[in-house]
Amino acid sequence: MSENSERLMPKSCFECVKSIESVYTGGCVAISKDESRIFTTCNEDIEVLDLSSGEKLAELKGDTEIVTSFAVKPDGTHLVSASRSMRITVWDLSAFKNIRSFKAHDAPVIAMDIDQSSTLVATGSADSTVKVWDIDRGYCTHNFKGHGGIVTSVKFHPSKDCLCLVSASDDGVVRVWNLKTRKCEAVLQSHESVVRSIDFTNDDDGKHMVTAARDGVINVWNWKRKALVRTIPVYEAIEGAGLLLLGTNVGLDHIRKIGSDSNTQIIYSGGERGVIRLWDMNTGEEMFEKAKELNAKHTFVDVLYLPQSQNLVAITNDQNLLFYSATNQLERIRQIVGYNEEIIDMAYLSGTQEYLAVATNTEQLRVYNTSNLNCELAYGHKDIILCLDVHGKGCIVATGSKDNTAMIWMIDMRASPNRRVVCVATAVGHTKAVGAVSLAQGLDCPFMITGSEDRTVKMWDLSPLHKIFDDPKNAYDIVEEAGPIKLNSLYTFQAHDKDINSICISPGDNVFATGSQDKTAKIWDVATGKLLGTLQGHRRGVWNITFSPVDRVVATTSGDRMVKLWSLSDFTCLKTFEGHTNSVLCVEFLTKGTQLITTGSDGLIKLWNIKDGECVLTLDKHESKIWTLAKQSTEAFVATGGADSTIYIWKDTTQEEIDRLHMEEAKVLEQQQALDNFLFIKDYRNAITLALSLDQPHRMLTILQSVMVAAEHRHSLSPSTLDDSDLGSTNSEPRAILGTRSVDDVISTLAPDQLERLLGYVRNWNTNGKLARVAQATLHCILTHYTSQALLALPSAKEIITSVQPYSERHFSRLDSLLTDSFIIDYTLHAMDTVNADGMDYYSDSED
Repeated sequence: MSENSERLMPKSCFECVKSIESVYTGGCVAISKDESRIFTTCNEDIEVLDLSSGEKLAELKGDTEIVTSFAVKPDGTHLVSASRSMRITVWDLSAFKNIRSFKAHDAPVIAMDIDQSSTLVATGSADSTVKVWDIDRGYCTHNFKGHGGIVTSVKFHPSKDCLCLVSASDDGVVRVWNLKTRKCEAVLQSHESVVRSIDFTNDDDGKHMVTAARDGVINVWNWKRKALVRTIPVYEAIEGAGLLLLGTNVGLDHIRKIGSDSNTQIIYSGGERGVIRLWDMNTGEEMFEKAKELNAKHTFVDVLYLPQSQNLVAITNDQNLLFYSATNQLERIRQIVGYNEEIIDMAYLSGTQEYLAVATNTEQLRVYNTSNLNCELAYGHKDIILCLDVHGKGCIVATGSKDNTAMIWMIDMRASPNRRVVCVATAVGHTKAVGAVSLAQGLDCPFMITGSEDRTVKMWDLSPLHKIFDDPKNAYDIVEEAGPIKLNSLYTFQAHDKDINSICISPGDNVFATGSQDKTAKIWDVATGKLLGTLQGHRRGVWNITFSPVDRVVATTSGDRMVKLWSLSDFTCLKTFEGHTNSVLCVEFLTKGTQLITTGSDGLIKLWNIKDGECVLTLDKHESKIWTLAKQSTEAFVATGGADSTIYIWKDTTQEEIDRLHMEEAKVLEQQQALDNFLFIKDYRNAITLALSLDQPHRMLTILQSVMVAAEHRHSLSPSTLDDSDLGSTNSEPRAILGTRSVDDVISTLAPDQLERLLGYVRNWNTNGKLARVAQATLHCILTHYTSQALLALPSAKEIITSVQPYSERHFSRLDSLLTDSFIIDYTLHAMDTVNADGMDYYSDSED
């Protein structure tokens, strides 16, 4: 490596600071009335998200059964959920805790609604019954029977004076229930299929009711007469419908053309076609249809209305939440991605580098804002995107897909929502899926190279895009007028004998490398497409290849669990890195080419020092294969994604860790000096306490030995030289156990954690004959000053105390009594005096 690189501080520590994971896997979605929170079904749990940022606030853990329905109180205090276990659960949303659970129906609850007073919840079940429950008290107030099929929708009438509930079933029958009389007021039969939505006009008494079904019609009913007013054919199976607020200015020229005024009641609908449509309730005419995105295949499974923000939220069958503005011609203004499928490839966009371009197991290109987890969805490909690459400018992204094409995208996240991600060019020519793509990194991005399952490599001329590259703000207008530019191939040749998995262009744009399932990697001349060298040595397919940013070397990863470093001078293998337990899928150079970071099928991330080939860090957080790895140009953050549908963002905390260790070392040095100072002035209380807090058994031993030796020295002198601290204040008091009364007093007043640590020291000292004297004296002091209850309250008391032999018959009885206070054990230690290596007593009963 270069001399400059060797002086760099190598990375040694990464910390996971954020994750982008699944928040919706299909099922019910609800939004709080104040529009601050969104609630989504995620397998057996319910996720609570901040509506403005998409950030997860909490997770309501389910009962291991799939959640079938839930509803949120209008006052936002509680959520009521139901699962396939046939139980209803009430959740406190202030603490996100389960406060009540009870059996509800004999079959799963399919539909649920809460009245405007936040008192009652109605549940419609697959057992054909409708029940009403008092939420706070948890008992059933009404049980309505009469439906002949599964109850698919329930709705309370919004008027406070009208205590009515409307329910509908999969046979198309709508029933109106009076809560006062507990009877069915009306049976409305007009639909021929599953009724999915019920809503009321927002006038004073809800004069009209709207029902929508999968039979492709929307019915308008007069509420007072319970009579059908109008049938609106929509020619698609409706999954979600309702009414916009009266007088909503939707900003559509079509309204004025048909002569509607501000009092027009507007119905919204969405279903199998995957588009939002608006209807005039009075005339039944279609007012507006939002055009579907290019090559989008989704359908809508529900549509929610947010009256405060005047947005419509469409929930798609591929688990995305699309937000449309009701006041701006239904422009799609935002997306929340509920489920990512597998994360196949990703890369950071330059600039602020807070955006991450992601390819998942879908046909959409996704651009995540890693600061708030909002996501842009870009439609264009007809099949799954398999690979992507980002130009150094950051606003140019190339993608390759299973639809046999590659695309060039311009990204401007500061533009209006429909202009942020624009497909500006397509590359058509491969006969099979495009599995590898790489952009030239020159300032003008002159070309792109793609590799395919058809085993060919193509070079594409990007010069026709320079006008767009130079003026990215107008990319949308240019493409809208003429459509995406069709790129021309400069050359095509067969590069490998099997699928091409990876392509990488060198930093100087003069050579490029390919890696293939045929177990080889190859180096090619960019200008001519001539083969320069073949890298042979892997025993299985090569998954990834990348160039060093500073040296003439490349790194490859393979299914043989190895990472290899190759010389571009003679195409020989320079180093082999082994440590992964399964296929190594991705590799990147870090720290100016002095380190490698790799990911594998074993779910591990490994950091390697190239110089010594040592793995210095292993990160284990993913639950499955890690297909992709992305790094910021500053290398401050690294992102990983894989088959567990989760993206983890890792922060380089090497400097923070070094600073922390330095601070700890400085603190220890200060404490060591303080300990020396305490010993110098014979401040034994602080010295012993500090030695215990520093967990320094040797210093503790030295303190006790020095005190005991000094006491013995004084004891050998004339008794007249001893002071009260050694003998006690009166002749009836025993001599200090540890040599001086001040030390005994310290031992007798230790905190429980300090006492437990000291007992651990005693156990270890007692195994060494030379140290047993101090151990026995310390144990004597502890047993003298602490009660059995105090010692037995220590977590590891039995283990420590039973491993220490007592030094006398009297203290054996004391210890045995202590143990049998709380434990029934067969304790057979015999009383004995501890004898030192010279055969002399360390401490005898007569000295006590």
